[in-house]
Amino acid sequence: MLNEKTYLNIEEIISLPTLSGTNISDDGKNVAFVKKTANWKDNKYRNHVWIYEKDKGQCYPLTTRDIDSTYPLWSPDSRDIAYLSPVGDGDNKKNQIFVKSIDSYSGVQITDEKEGVSKFKWEPTGKGFYYVAHSKESEAIKKRKELYGDFHHIGKEYQNNCLYYIEIEKVIQNDKYERPGNSDSAGKDKDEHENSVVYQLTDGKDFHIHEFDISNDGKKVVFMATPSPNMGDYINGDLYILDIKARELQKMNIDKLLGGSVCFSPEGSEICYSASIMEKDYYKTHIQDSTLEIYDINNGERIQPLTDFDSTVIPLRWTAKGILIRWQNKTNYLIGLLSENGTVEMLSEKVDSFIMDASITRDGNHISYNKAITNETFEIYLDDKKITNENSFFKGKLKSNREIISWQSSDGLEIEGVLSTPVEFDTNKKYPLLVVIHGGPAWASFPIFSDCFNEKYPIEQFIEKGYIVLEPNYRGSSGYGNKFLKANYRKLGIADYDDVISGVDKLVDKGIADKDRVGVMGWSNGGYISAFCSTFSSRFKAISVGGGITNWSTHYVNTDIPYFIRMYLGNNPWNDPEIYTKTSPMTYIKSACTPTLIQHGEMDARIPTPNAYELYQGLRDMEVDTELIIFKGMAYSPDQPGINVAIMKQNLMWFSHYILGESMKDFRVL
Repeated sequence: MLNEKTYLNIEEIISLPTLSGTNISDDGKNVAFVKKTANWKDNKYRNHVWIYEKDKGQCYPLTTRDIDSTYPLWSPDSRDIAYLSPVGDGDNKKNQIFVKSIDSYSGVQITDEKEGVSKFKWEPTGKGFYYVAHSKESEAIKKRKELYGDFHHIGKEYQNNCLYYIEIEKVIQNDKYERPGNSDSAGKDKDEHENSVVYQLTDGKDFHIHEFDISNDGKKVVFMATPSPNMGDYINGDLYILDIKARELQKMNIDKLLGGSVCFSPEGSEICYSASIMEKDYYKTHIQDSTLEIYDINNGERIQPLTDFDSTVIPLRWTAKGILIRWQNKTNYLIGLLSENGTVEMLSEKVDSFIMDASITRDGNHISYNKAITNETFEIYLDDKKITNENSFFKGKLKSNREIISWQSSDGLEIEGVLSTPVEFDTNKKYPLLVVIHGGPAWASFPIFSDCFNEKYPIEQFIEKGYIVLEPNYRGSSGYGNKFLKANYRKLGIADYDDVISGVDKLVDKGIADKDRVGVMGWSNGGYISAFCSTFSSRFKAISVGGGITNWSTHYVNTDIPYFIRMYLGNNPWNDPEIYTKTSPMTYIKSACTPTLIQHGEMDARIPTPNAYELYQGLRDMEVDTELIIFKGMAYSPDQPGINVAIMKQNLMWFSHYILGESMKDFRVL
């Protein structure tokens, strides 16, 4: 039938816009956000800043053309928008700060940093910006390159992130800005530009800045910093307070692992941040947990206002009415206002939902956020009123139903998961079952529609093919409390497998899943669990391993985060080889019998390609059907929609062939 409805095809799944970066103006009237779309003609993703004006009641793009723009921030007077946009030639483009009035055609380029700007904030009066960028290459290294060529002392030489200040009026007076698209900036003298208008506030300090905030009076900056940009130094992070006028730096006495954000109280005497429950040394061999702390700068006292809150909490902004916080509760992400006495006022509607990001005015009277409710994709809200209409994308299409189910693992631990079923689901029918496993492990699957969570596995197309899909939130997933978060300590692989297979058995026992037609797939830690299923079990008809760990011992010396492995396995491979052997998929390679697709990003530093090659060679030696696909230039996620299409189509064809018996004739050409 010509008018018969279908589920989203792969190209449509990838074309679903992604919203992020919500920011509300301080007068509460306007909202800025970023919309990411697929440009199929150029095979690129494009990010553009969009504006919602409350008085006009409409959304429109602030930036257009083939130039990305991200990270929008309203000026303190709510008149202008600052954002990041790449400048430069070819592949050497770096993010710079631009400022644009909402009624202006073009933006003014403010910075001209050689390595680009990573983060920035408005100075509280709106006169300039504080921003983070790489320190300059030392003269000694420059001279060494000229004499000998380019080489690098691993773990000893690096360019730290430093804090800078730039004043807008001085930039304009010095005529050191360009309109987007103007190529004249290439010939400008870099040092002259920087010396005239840029102030380096942490010059000569031996640390790498990650996050920062500015006090409302503009007198102090607080920042989180590690001794170097090396991922291994994550555990050695500290908080610092900088007195801007005096240029005095104070290291705060906080012996905790620090979370992802920090904010000043309105009067600037306290700061709020996420911190571990125990002291740093404990986490050298244990899984990280966290709570919220408030630190009094004047007397050094610390309080934990959320002692009964069993969840990772992120502080977003400290307003006159309290601290805007965001936290996960099972498959919901929520926001609220926290008072110093520990009470929390919920700010979003009391429905199951996932709030991606949120922004609040300084007085705490107005809020905007990016939210998806069950079975929908994300929309932007202003004061609880929906101001976008992204779900219209599904108009005229069938859409799978996503619900939360639960079951008991082999040791009695309760596990939840997301079950996706077709529109006309028949509970008396046995369906082929596909299991899609999330990464992390401290992450989760959610009953919503978003390419940013499932960019590699086309669930809607699986449903159209006749499968049902289970996404288990296995032990170690976030949102279920700190005890559950740490329940996979020294149990990786084996306990993960039990959590997955017990979910499969639950659906088989209910009579809705065919035990002889089950497949499993996942990326990153989900790829690791899939690899474990490939070698440890004969329960599956087909498997796909995406960017997965296959041998903890060899992975330990190749990854950029060996500390992460010690946190979960409790030691290094030299002192405890037994736990590394027990939890590695390659240990069980002689039992492998399931056709296994292996997909891996060539540039993945977190889980490098030796993991993929090791599993591939082992499966070939065991004469198991396997295919290894390396995606050139890709790390964890593709930056080309075409690569996303290829990844999804390869998975769709692999499972359709080995479970449904369909042809793989065009597998290598798609």
